Amino acid sequence: MRELLNRRFLVPRTSAIAEAAETARRYDDLINLSIGDPDVPTPRRIIDRAFADALEGHTKYTDPRGYRELREAICAFYREEYGDRVTDEEVFVCAAGVVGMYLVFQVLLDPGDEVIIPDPYFTCYPDQVRAAGGKPVFLPTYEEEGFSICLERLEGLLTPRTKAILINTPNNPTGVCLSRQNLTELAGFCREHDLLVVADDIYTNFCYGEPFFPIRALEGMGERTVTVNSFSKNYIMTGFRIGNIVAPAPVIRAIQQLNEYVVYSAPSVSQRGALWALESRGEIEPSLWELFRGRMEYAARRINEVPWMSVPMPQGSIYLFPSIRRTGLTSAQAAERILEEAHVLVLPGDTFGACGEGYLRIACTVENEVMGRAFDRIAKMEIPFQK
Repeated sequence: MRELLNRRFLVPRTSAIAEAAETARRYDDLINLSIGDPDVPTPRRIIDRAFADALEGHTKYTDPRGYRELREAICAFYREEYGDRVTDEEVFVCAAGVVGMYLVFQVLLDPGDEVIIPDPYFTCYPDQVRAAGGKPVFLPTYEEEGFSICLERLEGLLTPRTKAILINTPNNPTGVCLSRQNLTELAGFCREHDLLVVADDIYTNFCYGEPFFPIRALEGMGERTVTVNSFSKNYIMTGFRIGNIVAPAPVIRAIQQLNEYVVYSAPSVSQRGALWALESRGEIEPSLWELFRGRMEYAARRINEVPWMSVPMPQGSIYLFPSIRRTGLTSAQAAERILEEAHVLVLPGDTFGACGEGYLRIACTVENEVMGRAFDRIAKMEIPFQK
């Protein structure tokens, strides 16, 4: 009998994020700071309006690109928030941001095309590039430089096959927000070298300093930027599995064609929830911003009280990326000791790329009282370190 599986899947692989769910069952008193799924419920007004729409009959296939009302709301959002005149032909509603990113790479990349990914990075990116026949190329970024994008190092990675650079700000896992200056310089670099930008704009509500501004809204970037958005984090709608893509019309047409073979249209009830999230964002976003800013600042203070850990004050996202380099332990060793001795689950930084070695990712997805108990346990651990 011929081998059942594609050769890529003959050796089973799981990510640290997927393994975390299984690991969480090891201890009855475990505190899970590993996964980016907040304990906060989806705002009730979103649920109520989506439920009412379902009762009214919004339970069928929608337009393949999403409900027209939702597409219009997305266009209005970009116009009102950023002065960016996105047209209807540039919008596609997808079943979750991660599906959107998969679709994007599938339609952008020819075999052997290279995508530059700043490291540390969200774990899915490299395999999504590979699944499309592309080659991920990693751009090192460093805490000492604020994890910013160094154009000199970026230029050194360019080859005739370089097609795009992927950016994620606010960043998962580092929590860093790329400055407007860094984005402007990067935009100029991409125009000069005729590069596309794939922008993973997932945590845009969670910038705690300078407000978020999308790179696509900078001069000359709308035509060379493909943006993936999600409602999962900004509106606490992780289980709704709903996102959208904003890109030049030819890209959207190709995505629609491919998506017909995948899921045809995003879930109708989830789309209704997304519509009401956008229409209610003025009431929803500020309270969520305040809540997570408070959690991030609290967690950062507690981390910096542990003598063998350190982290800058948070800039954005819902994650902190503390350094444990002064211990001499690897990220995996430190995460395992924290699990075994403190019964606290965090992710090792090298899960997110080579530049994540020496760090841990901590998700501020539980209330301060629970995080406080986690840091109380961690503070009692006896780990030698260099001052």
